[in-house]
Amino acid sequence: MLESFKDASAMAEAVRQRKVSPKELVQATMRKAEQVNPVLRAIVSQRYEKALVEAGQRDFSGKPFAGVPIFLKDLGQEQAGEPSTAGSRLFLHYRAQTTDNYVKALENLGFIIMGRTSTPEFGFKNISDAQVHGSVCLPDDLTRNAGGSSGGAAALVSSGVSPLAPASDGGGSIRIPASFNGLLGLKPTRGRIPVGPQSFRGWQGASVSFALTKTVRDTKRLLFHLQTCQMESPFVLPKLPKTCFDAKLPPLRIAVLLEPPVGQAPSVEAQKALQKATECLSALGHQLIDLKQQPIDGLAAMQSYYLMNSVETAAMFDSIENHLQRPLTPSDMEVMTWAIYQSGQAIPAKVYSHALAQWDQYSHQMARFHENYDLLLTPTVAQPAPKQDQFQLSDSMTNALEQIGELSWPQQQKLIWAMFEKSLSWTPYTQQANLTGQPAISLPLYRNEAGLAMGVQVTAAKGREDLLLGLAQELENSGAFC
Repeated sequence: MLESFKDASAMAEAVRQRKVSPKELVQATMRKAEQVNPVLRAIVSQRYEKALVEAGQRDFSGKPFAGVPIFLKDLGQEQAGEPSTAGSRLFLHYRAQTTDNYVKALENLGFIIMGRTSTPEFGFKNISDAQVHGSVCLPDDLTRNAGGSSGGAAALVSSGVSPLAPASDGGGSIRIPASFNGLLGLKPTRGRIPVGPQSFRGWQGASVSFALTKTVRDTKRLLFHLQTCQMESPFVLPKLPKTCFDAKLPPLRIAVLLEPPVGQAPSVEAQKALQKATECLSALGHQLIDLKQQPIDGLAAMQSYYLMNSVETAAMFDSIENHLQRPLTPSDMEVMTWAIYQSGQAIPAKVYSHALAQWDQYSHQMARFHENYDLLLTPTVAQPAPKQDQFQLSDSMTNALEQIGELSWPQQQKLIWAMFEKSLSWTPYTQQANLTGQPAISLPLYRNEAGLAMGVQVTAAKGREDLLLGLAQELENSGAFC
């Protein structure tokens, strides 16, 4: 049954026309999930019986996504009374006390929540391999990882369990798995999507919730209905008017950049994906201009990103210790998490303040950049989906991470960089938009000879998702997606 629906919008329309009932959709989703999840390991908890009751009792009239079953990401996106593990053994038995505003908004749109999808521990990686849940497999090649940190969400959409999956993006966690799985992955502008009431500035505003989708129509509809002007948020953004979602694009000036902000040159496949994108966009009447260097200092930006992550992780674990009323130990978490936690303990406040001030400067530089260019086009990732053991830590690195507390904070940051260096070289393009707060989208434009998907990333100025969606619509209409 599920295969007969093009996307979530088509499902909701069938419900409105009484061609299918929400209960039938939930039952079909259950069957599909039970069929594929033992292999994919994408679902970490389920609430099927509650979903069946909701499907029969809730009023879906007037809801844009009436009766569409979805799975929340198991990182934030809390639903009162339901598990929320964040991929960590510390929270295997935790149940959320409140429902996030983002989740409330999804429920108000008519979605039926079926359970939760896998993520790496606390979302720190670009693959999904939480030790407590197992590695998530790429549906196109089970020897490869579906990506991270929204890997479980992406695997469910690409395998046909769900037409749309809530996700979040703090450094590429929507766009990276979208690229690997051949999906659309939009990271909205900072402040666009509801936040709170527990956290209002996830990773200092770098982290944003949205979703992975199969069609531009779903992406547009979801963004239009989820967008908010949330005055209690530290990042307040005016809503996009409805006319922006259907307006025809004029010819755009699009800067094209192959050079990654950090690391080595990307793979031949990434170059081919970018070449296809430029050819398609040129044929659509847009002006493509090659750039030779990054608009901002990519190395310094990435260093500030890791520093932020360290400090925010230390603050998070202080709160966890207060809640548990005991000190945390290495046995409570994976070794990479322990290292990030320890690395945030001694960073001076003035250093952290300076790093965040750098983010404001990067935002300023990108605003000036977009005075000359409407959009920035890059690969989304440098390589296809990695093998499951691609980023396995060496024994020497593991030992160093276990002893990281003995180092000075500058030495710790160098070790954190070395810890992530191999995986960062796989996905170097996505983090900058999180620092600057800009919207960026991964579009499914290319598959290599082995059938592995690789997306291209388009970034716009703050608040200009309309340009990203308009361009995506043109490409989809032209048959460029694959």
